[in-house]
Amino acid sequence: MTVPALYDTEVSHARRDPAYRFTHRIHLWLVDLDALPVLPWWLRPFARFRARDHLGDPGRSIRRNLDDWLAGQGVDLGGGRVLMLAQAALLGFVFNPLTLYWCHDPAGKPVCVVAEVHNTYGGRHRYLLRPGGDGRAGADKEFYVSPFLPVHGRYRMRLPLPGDDLRITISLVQDGHTSLAASMRGKRRPATTAGLVRLLLTQPLTPQRVWALIRRHGVALWLRRVPIVPRHQENPR
Repeated sequence: MTVPALYDTEVSHARRDPAYRFTHRIHLWLVDLDALPVLPWWLRPFARFRARDHLGDPGRSIRRNLDDWLAGQGVDLGGGRVLMLAQAALLGFVFNPLTLYWCHDPAGKPVCVVAEVHNTYGGRHRYLLRPGGDGRAGADKEFYVSPFLPVHGRYRMRLPLPGDDLRITISLVQDGHTSLAASMRGKRRPATTAGLVRLLLTQPLTPQRVWALIRRHGVALWLRRVPIVPRHQENPR
């Protein structure tokens, strides 16, 4: 697969109780952690990939931090390729509710997928996933994300490696019901200077807008008197 690539993406979230749905557009990067994009100097403030925006030591590379974390889970990629799907930092700011890493061995065979989740309180957590041939995987919920959803249940995910299309779906099953369904659907765009400028103009300040939208939707649920789940300290893993 040729990377880097850009994906013009529609993100959708739907809650079951109470019924609440929203959709917004963002652009995502698919990058090789060993060959991050080198942009023209005047574009670099609009697309940076920094270790401090992900779990691990901010003084090390994203790749090294991921390898160290995987080693703690008993996984050694042996230097195999890792592709990351995420938003880039724009004007010094980024908020990635979900970053995905597709991890391969040196022969190019899929080994695992890592899902890195961030909440708006600064917390971060990683899930080690072993998708089947159809890209489906599951994991117990272990991390506080929303003040309106308790920390229990099981995620059901479909995480195929993006190609011409991006098709990611995630649902949260709690007490026998799907309490949340989310998706990211997008079209691949060339990661050229012109392609990036076009997305920056049509989707300005995407990370800042995502942060503001999450806050706005939280206020909307609070106004509907949805019960708030008390936040407790989570230890990122």
